[in-house]
Amino acid sequence: MPIDPTAAQVIELLDAVFPRAAGPDHDAAEFKAVAADIPRLPPTEEIGRVEDRMIPSSGTGTGHQIPVRIYEPAGVDGPLPGVVYLHGGGWVICDLDTHDNGCRQLANEVGAVVVSVDYRLAPDHKHPAAADDAYSVLCWVIEHAEELGIDPARVAVAGDSAGGNLAAVVTLRARAAEVRVAYQLLIYPVIDSSSTRNDYPSKVDNATGYFLTTEQMDWYRAQYLPDDAAGEHPDVSPHLADSLEDLPPAFIVTAEMDPLRDEAEHYGRLLEQAGVEVTVYRADGMFHGFFNMDAALEGAQKAQTAAFGSMRGVLRSD
Repeated sequence: MPIDPTAAQVIELLDAVFPRAAGPDHDAAEFKAVAADIPRLPPTEEIGRVEDRMIPSSGTGTGHQIPVRIYEPAGVDGPLPGVVYLHGGGWVICDLDTHDNGCRQLANEVGAVVVSVDYRLAPDHKHPAAADDAYSVLCWVIEHAEELGIDPARVAVAGDSAGGNLAAVVTLRARAAEVRVAYQLLIYPVIDSSSTRNDYPSKVDNATGYFLTTEQMDWYRAQYLPDDAAGEHPDVSPHLADSLEDLPPAFIVTAEMDPLRDEAEHYGRLLEQAGVEVTVYRADGMFHGFFNMDAALEGAQKAQTAAFGSMRGVLRSD
């Protein structure tokens, strides 16, 4: 179907303010500066409690502190499910503030304690820094579950775009270490950064005109990876894992007009073939980045209802 008319208007507005890399050698510092100047909307979602904390990293660059923001819903008795949330932004931009309202909404809708992660960003910190930070926070949340009012058996990971990639990667790491993850919510995730990443039809059909472009995605990849070979590893491209068996239930959101659509849906099929309980929800007429735009887009409202409902069904025991 064609692009949703309201979505097309939103894309036009985004294209006017959002930074674009002019080419493969575009300066990342300039890109970040433009992104930082985009006005931040104040939170509109009321929440029970919000706390900013610093927690220690256990990965590369051990010794640094990872900023996190903890959201507790109001009026829900614990212990509650926990969700480690990993924001999008091509591993290069965005932070706790850009995804603040979305995390508030996630906490309220699922009835869970959400821990949002301000992981280290590229290109100053190449892979595996972001993945190490994400995994460190997951382990910290499980270890400190009682303090956080969380049931350690009901801890999920979630993320959008590059954060969806990190959520999938962290889930694989957790399985290898026998760390229990109860659920994964992957919102238009980056799945394939390998040499064949642009072979999917959506990378051609949706290459331009729908906010995120295929060329832009390649620029983000170049900022994140230390070298091309890293893209062939499942710690970057999770579909390349030797096995996807014994992973937690997954809900994957894709957007019809997203260059990343096909790789995310392919990952869903691979999970299903491996015996994982998975739902792939394609939002017709939507574009990359639409999910938290529920104030303007009916497609976002429908996707949130489906995703949060699935998450509640797995994580809520009441």
